[in-house]
Parts: sequence; structure tokens; C-alpha cells
Amino acid sequence: MNASLTPGQTKVDQVRLLIDGQWVESKTTEWRDIVNPATQEVLARVPFATAEEVDAAVAAAQRAFKTWKDTPIGARMRIMLRLQALIREHSKRIAVTLSAEQGKTIADAEGDIFRGLEVVEHACSIGTLQMGEFAENVAGGVDTYTLRQPIGVCAGITPFNFPAMIPLWMFPMAIVCGNTFVLKPSEQDPLSTMMLVELAIEAGVPAGVLNVVHGGKQVVDGLCTHTDIKAISFVGSTEVGTHVYNLAGQHGKRVQSMMGAKNHAVILPDANREQTLNALAGAAFGAAGQRCMATSVAVLVGKSREWLPDLKALASKLKVNAGNEPGTDVGPLISKRAKERVLGLIESGIREGAKLELDGRDVKVPGYESGNFVGPTLFSGVTTEMQIYTQEIFGPVLVVLEVDTLDEAIALVNRNPFGNGTGLFTQSGAAARKFQAEIDVGQVGINIPIPVPVPFFSFTGSRGSKLGDLGPYGKQVVQFYTQTKTVTARWFDDDSVNDGVNTTISLR
Repeated sequence: MNASLTPGQTKVDQVRLLIDGQWVESKTTEWRDIVNPATQEVLARVPFATAEEVDAAVAAAQRAFKTWKDTPIGARMRIMLRLQALIREHSKRIAVTLSAEQGKTIADAEGDIFRGLEVVEHACSIGTLQMGEFAENVAGGVDTYTLRQPIGVCAGITPFNFPAMIPLWMFPMAIVCGNTFVLKPSEQDPLSTMMLVELAIEAGVPAGVLNVVHGGKQVVDGLCTHTDIKAISFVGSTEVGTHVYNLAGQHGKRVQSMMGAKNHAVILPDANREQTLNALAGAAFGAAGQRCMATSVAVLVGKSREWLPDLKALASKLKVNAGNEPGTDVGPLISKRAKERVLGLIESGIREGAKLELDGRDVKVPGYESGNFVGPTLFSGVTTEMQIYTQEIFGPVLVVLEVDTLDEAIALVNRNPFGNGTGLFTQSGAAARKFQAEIDVGQVGINIPIPVPVPFFSFTGSRGSKLGDLGPYGKQVVQFYTQTKTVTARWFDDDSVNDGVNTTISLR
């Protein structure tokens, strides 16, 4: 497979499909350039797969499921053990490609890979995760037990902002549960995803168990409506996520759709000032704000509003540069279109009366003049009616609101339609307990700005940030990728007493 970058690469590679264990050159006539967002260099070309190629990938997965579902759980687990070892071995190499195609710093790219690796490591515990339940003698001589069995062909649709982590949230847990999988990576940066897929094949994933197709809306819709696909996992924008949830649901599929966010950090005056400001700056401007869990709203409570000058000073010191340059804090946005959108929202904030404390629109990066850069941008005087508050900006923009009390802050956060994550910064245990009890958001951090749980727990975004009731990893995802079969059994020996005919619904 020729999708990965090599030193001194001069020709533009074509990304291939993976169908039934074979790397396939697409017959499509529609291609998209994969562009380095810091330089505009074309790194490779990705195909938009044809309907026939999508059908072939699903058919391969359907055939493979017939034997893969009966593969011993220990054999599936050992493939995951090999995969996690291979990812560790190659993570630095993958991070270089990820940084080049997505724009994040090398360190952040390595973090992207590591957070996905944690899910692969958790998949190695499938021997206990997929256990059922057993109750002996629920009635006279009757036992009841449950089996957690795979559901069939599953599909995953992943976003551009985490090309390593999100695919690793999806296909390892799906296939280790005994399902087969069709993955559609983001068409904007699939190279690092494909490197991980290569490692999965090297680890021993059999032909047809994992397949990859590329494309846009047509491919997404083809997966959502395909008769043989039983479940769809999606992470991405609210607009697309809602479409996927509705379309796939109408076609009888299980769907989990993790979507947009507007994550608030509530700062009380008793919080550790230095630690809180550092956390805010990192969570707001890291990855150029292109995280669904990025802190995009700071709610300063009472006297903590006096911290605004310090926050501005700290943000202004962050270094904007290409992700592969040493010391970079904020890399480029993924595309020119993304930059234009962020700049448009900044303009709307000015137009609607917010105070632009720090302006990142005209940042210059020597040697990367054509890059999609926006520097850290800070607004104060923001109200909840402004577009910079109501919309997910997905850029290095932090908006600041001010309230007088914790109760006001909780009410403000709860009025926002999104529910992905929120954080409270305080030294008060009582305030923290009140906040976690009353806040209506799926993931809560206490003195932690990005409260994404480790894979022993589930990612639990809520309200407008999530459609479907089961999260994308942890114990919940085992429920998503399996169906429960309940068996009630009674065995008789030759000397059993005949109870006669029982015409009731009770067991005796």
C-alpha cells in the first residue's frame, strides 16, 4: 500500500482501498488532494469510492463474518495484543505523517495516537468484557444465562481532527467482539489512518474482517443505507452526524453519533490561578481549537474576572507555526475553507459587539506564508446570543463570559444545547460536588479542562452532542457491538418426576 509519506517524496501517491484483504486501486473518476495545511503541498490523492466498490467491501465483510464470529475469543484478543505492540513500535513514524496531513504538532499527533492505543489495550481485555451473566436455579432445576454475541457487519465514519484516535476507537473494539468492519476515514487526512490499518493487517486481522473505503457524502449514504450493515459509528459535525443518525436509523441500524460541542470552563475565584490559566490556554488553543472537547468558553465567576489580563498575556505568548517545527504550540487549521469559516465568525463577534482582546487573524509564519494559520484569539464581553457563542467555532478562539455566582454559571452552561464536556476550576470540594450534581453535561472535569475518560469508562457526551445511548468505547461499546441472547435451560435425568402439563407462563 503506497499511501504513507517517505523522506524526499517527489511523486503524488494514490491512496488505495482495502477490500477482502487486498489493496485495491479505485476505478473512480473522482479524486481529492490531501494537502499539508501548513504548506499547501499535495501529499497524496484519495479516491471517492464507487457504489460498486462500497458494495464489494461490505460483501467481503459479510463473507468474513461467517467464520470470524466463531473465531475463539483468545485468538481475537491475541491479534489486539500484537496490534498494540506494533502501534507502539511505529507511533513516531505515524505521528510525522499525521502532523503533515492534519497540521497538529508532533507531540499532539503522538498524543492522538496514544489515546487510540489505550482503546486497543482495552480491547485486549475482551475475555472479561464480553462475558455474559449466569443465575443458577431461577426455578426448580432451571438456570438462566446470557451470551453477548456479535451482530455482523459494522461501519465507522471518522472525522479529520483525530485521524488516529477515532478510527482506533472504532474498528478494534468492533472486530474483537467478533464483528467485521468497513471503515470510511476522513477524506481530508486518511494517510495516518491507513498506516494504522496496515498495522492491523500485519497483526493478523484476516481478509475481509477489516475493509476501508474512501469518499464523501455518497459513500457515507451508501454505508448508512446498505442492507447488510447492522451498526454505524460516527464522530464529526452536528450537521453530518444528525444526517447519519436519521438515515441509518431509518434503515434499521444501530447508530452512535458523537457530534458538535460548546465546552465551558467555569472558573471560581478560589481556583489555583496559575494552573487554571495554563489549563485554559492549552485546552482552548491546542490543536488550533480543532477538538470536539476543546474548551471554547470561559465563564469567569465573581473576582475571577480579574484574571482576564493574565489569560490574554499567556495566550499571546503561544507560538504559531507548522506542526513539525520545534516549540510550536498552535499549528494550522485543516483547510483554507476552515480558516475562512473561523475568520468569518471572528468578524461576526466584532460586529455583534464583543471585545476582541487578542486578535489572531493576521498572524504571519515565516517560511509558511501560505499556511492556514489563525493565532490565539480571545473575546470578552460575550453574550449568549452572539454567533461566537452559539456556534462551534472549531478554531483557536476562546470567548469569555462573566457571571456573579456558581448558580448563574451552572444555569448558563445548562441552557446551552450542547453537552459534550465541561470543567470547574476550584479548591472547594463543596462547590465541585454541587457542580457535578447539577450540571447537565455528559463529561465533567474538576480542575481538568478536557475530561475525556480513559477507556475503562465510556465517552459520555450528551444532549445536542450525542445521538444514540451508548458511547464509542469502554463497556458501553461492547453493548453496542454485541447483542444479548438469554438462554433459560432445564435438564432432566431419566429418574425425573413428571410434573405434567403446565398451561401457565410460570416456571416451576
